[in-house]
Amino acid sequence: MKLFFDSFWRALAYCLHPRVILLSFLPLILMVGVALGLGFFYWEPALQWIRAVLESSPLFNQIWGWLDAMGVGRFKVVAGPLIVVIAVTPVIVVCSLLLVAVLMTPALVQLVARNRYPHLERKQGGSMVVGILWSLGSTALALAALVVSSPLWLVPPLILVLPPLIWGWLTYRVMVFDALADHASKAERRVIFRRHRGWLLTIGVVSGYLGAVPSLVWASGVLFATMFVILVPVAIWIYTLVFAFASLWFSHYCLAALHALRAEAVVASSKTDSVSPWFSVCTNAVHLDSDAQI
Repeated sequence: MKLFFDSFWRALAYCLHPRVILLSFLPLILMVGVALGLGFFYWEPALQWIRAVLESSPLFNQIWGWLDAMGVGRFKVVAGPLIVVIAVTPVIVVCSLLLVAVLMTPALVQLVARNRYPHLERKQGGSMVVGILWSLGSTALALAALVVSSPLWLVPPLILVLPPLIWGWLTYRVMVFDALADHASKAERRVIFRRHRGWLLTIGVVSGYLGAVPSLVWASGVLFATMFVILVPVAIWIYTLVFAFASLWFSHYCLAALHALRAEAVVASSKTDSVSPWFSVCTNAVHLDSDAQI
């Protein structure tokens, strides 16, 4: 638990580092460009399709009539945009996570390693190709889990639990690999995954809940149409900062765990070396005593 909170506060402090803030603008520029471009070409067609589906549904017509009777019929106007936002939010989250992992995490890991563990040996246990395949495989599993679990989101408590758990698992899988890829060997990475799985998954889940904050800003852009162009980039930047914070948190935790693991190996090796001569002396004494008896 000490390592969990220590790495948390260190990551929080590092988020104020000028280099971290500057690095966060690169994923932001890419994501905003893509989001605004896709929105320019596909926003209206998507809204028209959603509205056509809603208007042709007898169930939703009954819901609209019930909302009109309750005096909140205006919700029908924003229902279409909200559905589109809810549908594209997972894509925005996944793209933000992967962009941070590719464009920011290597630099953040080097920043942490240079400041705290300048002499930590780099064993290059994970190549870029393996990292990309690991991230894509984890992302595919997370998206499949989102699709399979989406009907359960209609149960009020589960919508507050399932998405953060899935995002947390994905963040944990991607960020831990990237944090250890340069410095840890494959064997060391497996040991850290096994020993610290619970705490690392907790960091991922906390990051998943923090990732819900930008969704509120993203959705409010629909309710306040005049602020949409401003609020959407702000939401994407918050996504970037949340995942940058998660990357720093994992980097501090994983590098500290790796440093401790190697220190344990050194201590174990020194104990073995100190026992070996004594064991050799005892063995020789036994052999000499046996020879004397013979």
